[in-house]
Amino acid sequence: MDPHLLRTFVTVIRLASFPAAARELGCAKATVARHVAALEREFGLPLLTRRPVVPTVAGARLLEHAVPLLLRLDAARADLARLAAAPDGELVVAAAPLAVGPRLLAALPVTTTRVTLCVRPRDEIPAALADGTAHLGLVDSLSVTGDPLLPPGSALPPGPPHDSAGAAYGFTGTTYDPVGTTCDPVGNAYDFAAPYGFTGIAQPPGAAPLTTLPVTEAPLAVHLPAGHPLAHRRGLRLDELTTARWVDAPAAGLPLDQLRAAHGTYGFRPALRYDSTDVHTLTALVAAGRGLALLPDTVPAAPSALAVPLVEPRLVHRVELLHPTEPTTPAAELAALLRT
Repeated sequence: MDPHLLRTFVTVIRLASFPAAARELGCAKATVARHVAALEREFGLPLLTRRPVVPTVAGARLLEHAVPLLLRLDAARADLARLAAAPDGELVVAAAPLAVGPRLLAALPVTTTRVTLCVRPRDEIPAALADGTAHLGLVDSLSVTGDPLLPPGSALPPGPPHDSAGAAYGFTGTTYDPVGTTCDPVGNAYDFAAPYGFTGIAQPPGAAPLTTLPVTEAPLAVHLPAGHPLAHRRGLRLDELTTARWVDAPAAGLPLDQLRAAHGTYGFRPALRYDSTDVHTLTALVAAGRGLALLPDTVPAAPSALAVPLVEPRLVHRVELLHPTEPTTPAAELAALLRT
C-alpha cells in the first residue's frame, strides 16, 4: 500500500473536494483522481462517492487505518531526521512541571551528552515521545501510596486507531480524551487508573507502546494564603476543602478533576484558571488569595502563603518515567539511574 496514495485519499475526504485536495497537495486534480482510483483498484472496492465527496463503507473503514498509519510514518521521518541532524549523545527529556525535582536534576548527565530539558503539560509528553522530539518523559498524578498508575515495567499500550487520530489531519469528529483512558492493541477502551479513581496518561492514537516505571512518591500539601482560616492547621482533610475556591492550573499543578475523582464529588470550584507551566506563578497566585492549590510537599510555599500537609485520604504525588521500548543509549542510562 503506497503511503502517497493514502495521504491523497485522506486529504480528499478531509476537504470533501478533489480540486481542494490537489491545491493542498500541490499536484493536478487528475493526479488526485488517479491516486484514489489506484487505491480502489488495489482493494477492489469503491472508496468514495464523487458527488458529494464522501467515503463509502469501505472508504470509512480504510480511513480508520490510514490516519494512524500516516501519523506513524510522519513520526518515523521526524525521529530519523532528528537522529541524522543531532550529534552523538544527545538527550531530550520532556517532563511535567511537578516531575522536575531533585532526583531528576541530580541524574541528568554532566559529561559529553548534550541534554535538553523541556517542561510541558503532562498530557503532551506521550506525543513528544511518539513523534521523536523527546527521548524520555516524566509524568505525574495523584495516586494511592504504593499504587502505580500502571504496574512497574509495564507497557503503555497504543491509543485507539481512530477518533482524534484524525485531528492531526484536520478531522473533527469523535473526540478522544488524551488523558484518563487508553486502548488495548485491538482498540478496546479501558481506564487503567480506574482502580484508584484517578487520571492516567494515555498514548497518542496509533503510536508505538511506551514503557512506564515508577520514580518517586511524595506527600501532598495544601497551599493557602497566610490569612486563610485553615492556614495554621497541622493537617487538612480533603473533605474539608470541597467548597473552597481553587486555582485551576492543569498544566502547572494537579488538575482539579483528579481532586474530584479522589473525593468522589463535583466540588473543588475554580476561582481562577492558570494555563501555563510555571509552578512559581501558581504558588504566587495562591499567596495573592486567588485560590488554593494541592502540590507535592517538595514545592515550597510562596511568601505570604503556607503549605499544610494533606492527611486524609492517604494520597501521594507520584512521578513515573515513560520511554520507548528501545531507548537510545543516553536515555537508557538516565532511565537506569532514575529506577535505582
